[in-house]
Amino acid sequence: MHLNLSKRKSHTLLTDHHVILFDGVCNFCNASVDFVIARDPHSQFKFGTLQSEIGQAILSDSDLPTQDFKTFLYIEHGTVFIQSTAALKIARCLTGLWPLLYGLMIVPRAIRDAVYRSLARRRYMIMGKRAVCRFPTERDCHRFI
Repeated sequence: MHLNLSKRKSHTLLTDHHVILFDGVCNFCNASVDFVIARDPHSQFKFGTLQSEIGQAILSDSDLPTQDFKTFLYIEHGTVFIQSTAALKIARCLTGLWPLLYGLMIVPRAIRDAVYRSLARRRYMIMGKRAVCRFPTERDCHRFI
C-alpha cells in the first residue's frame, strides 16, 4: 500500500524525512527501533508511535486500524509504506549487509506480506508488551517526533 501525504497540511513534517511509526507498547517493535538506530549512523530515520496524535491521524487517513495495530508505518518523503515493503525499504538504508535484503522485493508482495503478517500476529507472544509507550532516551530524543 502506498499513500501520499505530501498534500495534507497536517502531515507536512513527514514529507522531508524518513519516519518510522511503530507500536509503542510492543517490545518487539521497540527492539526493532533500537536495531535501526544502531545501524543508522547518519540519523536519517525519525521515529514516532502509532499511538501518538500524528500516528493516529495517518492511520485514520490510510484506512488502517487505530487501535489493534497490524503493521508499522514507514513514511519516505511523504509516501506511506506498510508490512514487508516498509521493512525492506528500511533495510535498504541501513549499514552492513542489511541492504541486501532489499533483493527480496522480487518476491511477490502477497507472499512477503503473508510472512510479515504471521510474525506480526505473534509479536506480543514472542517478546511481550509494555504497560506504556516507549520514552526516548536523552541521547535519542532528537530522533523522535
